[in-house]
Amino acid sequence: MQKISRWCWVLLFGGLIAITSPAQTFKTVEVFDFYKLGGYPQLMSLIQTKDGSLYGTTALGGGPLVGTIFQITTSGQMNILCYFGEGACVEEDYPYAGLIEASDGNFYGTTWQGGANKTGTVYEITPSGTLTLLYSFCSLTNCSDGADPYAPLIQATDGNFYGTTLNGGSKGYGTIFKITSTDSLTTLHSFRYADGASPTAGLIQARNGKFYGTTLYGGTNGGGTVFQITSAGKLKSLYSFCSQRKCGDGANPYLGLVQATNGKFYGTTYAGGAHGHGTVFSITTAGKLTALYSFCSQKKCADGADPIAGVIQATDGNFYGVASRGGMHNRGTIFQITAAGQLMTLYSFCAEKACADGATPSGGLLQAADGTFYGTTTDGGTYGYGTVFNLSMGLKPQ
Repeated sequence: MQKISRWCWVLLFGGLIAITSPAQTFKTVEVFDFYKLGGYPQLMSLIQTKDGSLYGTTALGGGPLVGTIFQITTSGQMNILCYFGEGACVEEDYPYAGLIEASDGNFYGTTWQGGANKTGTVYEITPSGTLTLLYSFCSLTNCSDGADPYAPLIQATDGNFYGTTLNGGSKGYGTIFKITSTDSLTTLHSFRYADGASPTAGLIQARNGKFYGTTLYGGTNGGGTVFQITSAGKLKSLYSFCSQRKCGDGANPYLGLVQATNGKFYGTTYAGGAHGHGTVFSITTAGKLTALYSFCSQKKCADGADPIAGVIQATDGNFYGVASRGGMHNRGTIFQITAAGQLMTLYSFCAEKACADGATPSGGLLQAADGTFYGTTTDGGTYGYGTVFNLSMGLKPQ
């Protein structure tokens, strides 16, 4: 299998309509205009800091057109911390992944391209906007250190940062790496297709101290994998998707896992399932996978289709997520699903004229401190370059 071309990812994804209850309120918080605020926020979940502000990235747009880092208040006041390709951010391009706030109070992230070798970077940025380049990928022969990071970092309990690259490594199918805040990078694992290929998702550290993640492709059947890896780099493949007839168990998980209060991991697949439009699944630490729901189970995929983002567990114990397509206008949905697999479509995008409310949500949701959900859409909004939205379900605060 050939490595994935960079340009085939740039405009991969694409809106929402309402089936609302009295306790449910949807609001468009901000719209992206491409040149000033950036555009097309993609595989990115917002984060919230202690002061209540939200932070995120746009994959494209801004003055040099290669992405931005933004801060936005819950009332919709937006400030741009960084225009990639300009000033202190000049060496980095296309931040598909979102940010994390580290224990030192600064933010850390990855860019898909840019850096010394034009194959992606790891960077640090302060809340005031001072950016430091920590690492340029493909610094080793044949990109054995990895190339094209697509996913966010995590800070582990040991204080180091861990992440994945889409391409590169000794076999060309991507890597798992560790990096310190002082820019020392260690490649923990190079994927070899049989154990997974092209990880677009980041890692999570489970309560047992080990790391878990997914790959988009590879594994026994080519449909992607769920894996476990230790901080020392010992990898174990837990599950290969498409193990069931016609990929009834799902295929191609894009964006990662969440560990629930019951100890299981939950995630989504973009494809596969009973109707070929993706699933929500659970998996145990021992690798027992259950497909909880297959999208497009309703007429014209009114329940959603093709989820790119994963799910989060909210304060009510249920899981919430977005599907990039389907819904009443085939422009995406927000959904709730129980641990038993009962799904409810909460909102269908493109409910407003010209999709002013947004379209094609490909990044995950955030439950803010006040209990409200926040997210982004890749398309739609006043200018067609995406939105920031919130959805209040009347849930208790975090």
